[in-house]
Amino acid sequence: MATTRPSLDDPLNAFCRDTDAYLEGAEAGPLAGTTFAAKDIFDVAGHVCGAGNPDWKRTHSPAAETAWAVSVLVDAGATLVGKTHTDELTRGIYGTNAHYGTPINPRAPGRVPGGSSSGSAAAVAGGLVDFALGSDTGGSVRIPASFCGLYGIRPTHGRISMQGVMMGSPSYDTVGFFADDAELFARVGQVLLQTEIPALRPAQLVVVDDAFALAEHGVDAALRPQVERVGSLVHKVRSVRLAEDGLEAWTEQQVVQSGRETLAAARDWIDEVNPRFSFEVAMRYAAAEAFTEADEEAARGERERIRTRVGQLLSAGTVLCLPTATSPAPPVERTVQQRLDLRQRTLALTCIAGSTGCPQVSLPLAEVDGLPVGLSLLAARGGDEMLIGFAREIAAVL
Repeated sequence: MATTRPSLDDPLNAFCRDTDAYLEGAEAGPLAGTTFAAKDIFDVAGHVCGAGNPDWKRTHSPAAETAWAVSVLVDAGATLVGKTHTDELTRGIYGTNAHYGTPINPRAPGRVPGGSSSGSAAAVAGGLVDFALGSDTGGSVRIPASFCGLYGIRPTHGRISMQGVMMGSPSYDTVGFFADDAELFARVGQVLLQTEIPALRPAQLVVVDDAFALAEHGVDAALRPQVERVGSLVHKVRSVRLAEDGLEAWTEQQVVQSGRETLAAARDWIDEVNPRFSFEVAMRYAAAEAFTEADEEAARGERERIRTRVGQLLSAGTVLCLPTATSPAPPVERTVQQRLDLRQRTLALTCIAGSTGCPQVSLPLAEVDGLPVGLSLLAARGGDEMLIGFAREIAAVL
């Protein structure tokens, strides 16, 4: 197996330039002849994981083993051509990085690609690779998929092995992936889920009205016709209000729990190294310092209440339908405060799957003024195959 990377043309600043990680795929397999990239939190033996921060890379050693997700894809015939940029230590959803720059969004020039799996999404959207690995804690695959017009999935929590992947928030972290083609998306899913992807339609589509109410008017208007088209493929469609107290109120429990976990994972390293962080990343770690054990206990209770509510709706064969993000990709030059305001509204959508551990797929079905916006389907835990298979059918039929 060749491990020397050929020269890499990267006009999008999608790939890390301080590593030449490369693994040639097996000659035969379901993904033979395809190429992929991996977010720079996936281990590749002999290479240091940079995690979007130069001080992290400087103070860590080369990996002894390659991450399971990377290895299984290479064994299936896909060639890893490089590692891609991420928000620092995955602490972001826009794809900006104060140290390495923001990858270019080829589907929305001048606008962010979404993060934290920013480079992976940009590389796929720009045709530099066929598909890419990312991770999703608070939306880090789903948001780039929406902003870049790609298929993207956050799988059932724990469904795809996190072995060899930098973890920040173990009760929320997942391995996800992107593709620009529904058929390839399904083939990658078969390899990573270690199963077949059936042609199986859900029986019921439940439209989450309060999620659509959070979306900008243009997003709502662009997605509604697509909801009707998707709904025409199932037996029953109905609408619900998911959160009586408002979806924005659901975000706090994830902010608390994920914040505490992420800080715990990095605390010793931060204390020892005193690393350089962007203002926004430093602010998130500082905010997490203020959360108490009592806050976390209350958050766990709220999370259980959310799981119960969503579980009541997700009977066998039912999927929830909602916008992936509240807006198209925002301009790169947005102020910190503008990004924070949008982040809060976006997390109100992404926290549903994060809090419940349910799988969610983002479908590139619409545009607003030429900018991609994704429509999401969310299933009960273990419904990954149904979602991917339905995504493939939607692409073929619609």
